[in-house]
Amino acid sequence: MKKKVALLGDSIRLFGYGKVVPSLLKGKATVFQPKENCKFSKNLMRMIFDLHSDLKDCDVIHFNCGLWDVANIVGDGKLFSTDEEYAENVLRIAKMLLGITKNVIFATTTPVNPEYPYNKNEDIRRFNALVVPQLQALGIEINDLHSLVAEDIAGNICDDKIHLTKLGAERCAKQVAKVIEARL
Repeated sequence: MKKKVALLGDSIRLFGYGKVVPSLLKGKATVFQPKENCKFSKNLMRMIFDLHSDLKDCDVIHFNCGLWDVANIVGDGKLFSTDEEYAENVLRIAKMLLGITKNVIFATTTPVNPEYPYNKNEDIRRFNALVVPQLQALGIEINDLHSLVAEDIAGNICDDKIHLTKLGAERCAKQVAKVIEARL
């Protein structure tokens, strides 16, 4: 019986590794992913409710969120989500997904080019450090995409200073596929 995998996440998934992972898992698993950008953590939580029937038979669920949460996009100098809101939302998401499968993987939020005006890497690192130990305590596997992308910002982040280059998407996809395969 063929396994089923879900990829949930923001544009790093949608326009990045999510385009490559299905071909890497071909013959091993069917890959479901929403056509929409899951954006920030609270939006992802809402989408999980809407996608419940698509997710119910998944053997592995891989998710990411954070770039929207950690962004100063409103223009008032504050992050879109507070540290507490982000941690609470990600833990709620994790518990929802654990209700579907015990094989849940969280991908850390990727860094941005330091010149990107709406996100700061220090905030991204803080948000990652905040949720990773709490997720691990729940038995969630951590896929450290942050470290992978940080190894070569110029090669992994495109000219818009936030999204993955083709090479970055391929690198992330290989790591995503590898951690998923280990759980199949």
